[in-house]
Amino acid sequence: MLKLVPNLQRLGTETAFEVLARAAELERQGKSIINLGIGQPDFKTPKHIVEAAIKALRDGHHGYTPAQGILPLREAVARDLERRHGVQIDPDTIVIMPGGKPTMFFSILMFGQPGAEIMYPDPGFPIYRSMIQYTGASPVPIALREENEFAFSADEVLSQITPKTSLIILNSPNNPCGGAVPADEVRRLVAGLERHPDVAVLSDEIYSQMLYGGRKHESFLRYPEIRDRLIVLDGWSKTYAMTGWRLGFSVWPKALVEPVVRLAVNCHSCVNAPTQYAGIAALEGPQDEVRRMVAAFDERRRVIVPLLNQLPGFRCVDPGGAFYVFPNITGTGLDARTLQNRMLESAGVATVAGTSFGIHGEGYIRFSYANSVENIREAIKRVAALLRD
Repeated sequence: MLKLVPNLQRLGTETAFEVLARAAELERQGKSIINLGIGQPDFKTPKHIVEAAIKALRDGHHGYTPAQGILPLREAVARDLERRHGVQIDPDTIVIMPGGKPTMFFSILMFGQPGAEIMYPDPGFPIYRSMIQYTGASPVPIALREENEFAFSADEVLSQITPKTSLIILNSPNNPCGGAVPADEVRRLVAGLERHPDVAVLSDEIYSQMLYGGRKHESFLRYPEIRDRLIVLDGWSKTYAMTGWRLGFSVWPKALVEPVVRLAVNCHSCVNAPTQYAGIAALEGPQDEVRRMVAAFDERRRVIVPLLNQLPGFRCVDPGGAFYVFPNITGTGLDARTLQNRMLESAGVATVAGTSFGIHGEGYIRFSYANSVENIREAIKRVAALLRD
């Protein structure tokens, strides 16, 4: 019998994909399914971005590109970051990635080893913990609490740092809760990190352009005092409805650029050329479609939260960003996985149990409102009928 190495046994997965597979199977059986589990925009990529990729193919951009990404795209990213955050970024510190996950993967590989501790948000994107365990490091959850609108507490984060802490992973606005961290909390954390100069920070800012209620994103890039140990993850997938294009970027401390490019060479060689030209068109072209998508998500947010709060046993805080709500379902008397399965099998509504996102996710369910208002209303109506039975 073949023997796999032990660290592979520690590698987790995304339970959301299991829910999606079961939902697809039920649809094949003829059951009506409303999918509020999927974590991707339900819009098409804007046409001018698609056309830029087609033009790149027609212009002969068919070969390898530099592992770090083509310079025109890295320059476009730098200009975009300056527009959005008011900071100047050296294009040579930007690395183009095939999506957001490679930045997580490489960052955690750099700082994770037996004996190290890596802090991560919980509830949070499941790949954080999965990769930490893969490296042999100890995962230390940063609890995101309902009473704090699922934003991290700087004081709590700082209190968990030990001499073994090598990396802190943060995500705002966050998946799965939709929590957005206030600027004051970011400033408090940065100030406290001055006492811990050997701790690196990975800030996952992939939802940074999806904020509601007048909120503004406070990027860690605005704090030069931690730039020598800050990694920022961002990209095109959520903002421009480009999840399937597999295009992301990250900003690295100068000292880490060479190691991460070496990892890229060993892993994926480079990002495909036409997609990179599409990325330039996305950043440099009209932003009307982005604003339209965010406005649509905001409308759906304002529909789904009151509807969830009317369900017996549900309690839902208003999310500050992204396109997820994370209602408390403890009043139903059911655990998260049981309710997830009943909603899918009996009501035809796909959601994801909070336990898929960490140990602090019990008692919660993630609903994605990346679906039409009509489907959202129908889905909640089905759940209401299920809870009455």
